[in-house]
Amino acid sequence: MRSWILALLILAAPLSASAQSDLPRVLVLATGGTIAGEQKDPGTQEGYEIRRPIAEVLASVPEAKKYARIESEQFTNIPSTNITPAQWLQLAHRITKAFRERHDLAGIVITHGTARLDETAFFLNLAVKSDRPIVLVGAQRPPTGISPDGPLNLLAAIRVAASPDSRGKGTLIVMDERILSARDAEKLYARSGGFDVGEMGMLGVVAAHGVEFFYSPTRRHTISSEFDVNSLQDLPRVDIHYSYAGSDGAGVDEKTKGVVVATTGLTPAERVYYESLQRRGILVAVTFPSGENLASPSTPKESSVGIAVERLSPLHARILLMLALTKTSDPAEIQRMFSEY
Repeated sequence: MRSWILALLILAAPLSASAQSDLPRVLVLATGGTIAGEQKDPGTQEGYEIRRPIAEVLASVPEAKKYARIESEQFTNIPSTNITPAQWLQLAHRITKAFRERHDLAGIVITHGTARLDETAFFLNLAVKSDRPIVLVGAQRPPTGISPDGPLNLLAAIRVAASPDSRGKGTLIVMDERILSARDAEKLYARSGGFDVGEMGMLGVVAAHGVEFFYSPTRRHTISSEFDVNSLQDLPRVDIHYSYAGSDGAGVDEKTKGVVVATTGLTPAERVYYESLQRRGILVAVTFPSGENLASPSTPKESSVGIAVERLSPLHARILLMLALTKTSDPAEIQRMFSEY
């Protein structure tokens, strides 16, 4: 009996190694954030510092090796509030290079702080020309805290990046085993389940039996994007202004090329002010604070000021306007872009 068991074990070993070699390759680029946090007093609700290297973060998720052959790179290790548009460009350049040189990569996972995660994700959704998945993931609680959510989030993100069904879906955000489109996802509050997509719905889930998609984005993204950032070192400056009762419009400086106004309706003084900005050649785009508006440029609307933004948050509208301004300053052409992306 023992000899039979030994023979079975010997036969099983090569199969296991073969199965491992057949797994898809996933590259994890680490930028920092809470998922890499460490507390001075572990197991408490106290503050933390961003210091854990990606190797340690991945070591907390040994289960991930069942789904992918994982490589990692420490792109940076900072809070996401420190990330700038210049670093968006650097990250896009790095991802583009990896996909160009590594045809064996199934996808890329980016660990990221949640404060700016949705902004980075939407930029990459417009800037990286590949149908392979780019998946952003973070955590709302540090790994040394009570009930950390990072390990399960990271496992789910790796599974999504490794899945062939994730191709062509654009940049994705995976949090709490939910798959969200980078176009619509935003952080609403700082606890589990804090990322949402409003009325648009989530694209799919990461279940015990596998990665399952229910929907696909229809707006242009990634492989179909017209934006080319490969030679860019910086982006045009676009500001966000918040409209409110009694406002006469916020100021802009000489570097500002565009403004996104978050408003449910401009005051008379704001209307005069933003019309004056347009006469000066500064592009103005108007969206709801929630991003849930359905304004159409082809029908009369309450505000005649600026580019009509359809179902984009002010943060995401800013990113699209920044990229649009790298190609043109023609309002009609930029309106076309806002209607397609």
